[in-house]
Amino acid sequence: MGGSEFALTTVLGLLFWKKKLHRRFPAMGSYLALRVASAPILFTLLALYERQGGQKLFVSYFFTYWAVYIASAVLLFFICMEVFRSALASFPGLMKFGIVIFRWAVLASVIMTFSSISFSHRGILSIPEVAFGLMRSVSILELCLLGFLCLSMNALRLSARDMAFGIALGFGLMSANDFAQALRISYSTTLNSPLQFVYESVILVALGTWAVYCALPEPVRKAVVMPVSSTIYRWNEIASALGHTGTQVALQQPATSFFLTDVERVVEKVLSRNLKNSESES
Repeated sequence: MGGSEFALTTVLGLLFWKKKLHRRFPAMGSYLALRVASAPILFTLLALYERQGGQKLFVSYFFTYWAVYIASAVLLFFICMEVFRSALASFPGLMKFGIVIFRWAVLASVIMTFSSISFSHRGILSIPEVAFGLMRSVSILELCLLGFLCLSMNALRLSARDMAFGIALGFGLMSANDFAQALRISYSTTLNSPLQFVYESVILVALGTWAVYCALPEPVRKAVVMPVSSTIYRWNEIASALGHTGTQVALQQPATSFFLTDVERVVEKVLSRNLKNSESES
């Protein structure tokens, strides 16, 4: 199944470059290139270690594996940002404002990751804890991004066949699969469990989903036409105005005069009632 994963990733990378999607999603292209380039190296080091053993081979495999793992986690943060930017391309105001919030969310998740690590191991054995913490944060971010796209597809006029949604769907499957795998490992650490084959199967399904999205023609995104009274249009205009200096607020004089007229009427009614009460008492 590991060989099938490598072969499918290679085919996916070729389709990705053939469709020139790496120009639209450069971080995704780097992620696929990293997976394709690192798999033969890791397979070779692991095979040599199983045959010959030795401390040097173990150290080489250890640092190579976790370097690729951490690099993948960092690339996934940028991929989420690319998908978010592509989904909101029709709403530049919301996209700029959302990216600022997105970056703060990434920073908060990284801070929470390092603050929640116990560092129970010392030396190089603390590297897996940091790597797992980063991957856990980005997995939560991927699930949140997929949920956001599913809930706002109609409002954003985003098609389910759009490549941005396909990337989010694949990573959402992988994230849910990783959390299920982490829960399983807490009870059983064996790699021969039938659930381990389910884990590998979900990875193949996610890669196959991306391959189908790359192979099929993507629908052309049309210009979004919104009525002026729509809520998302007003949000986009408000988000576009945020951050611009020198903005002047126009006060509507008719509304102000109407408000003052109402206040004067209320005051007159109160005064007339007080006068009537005083006259009746006298």
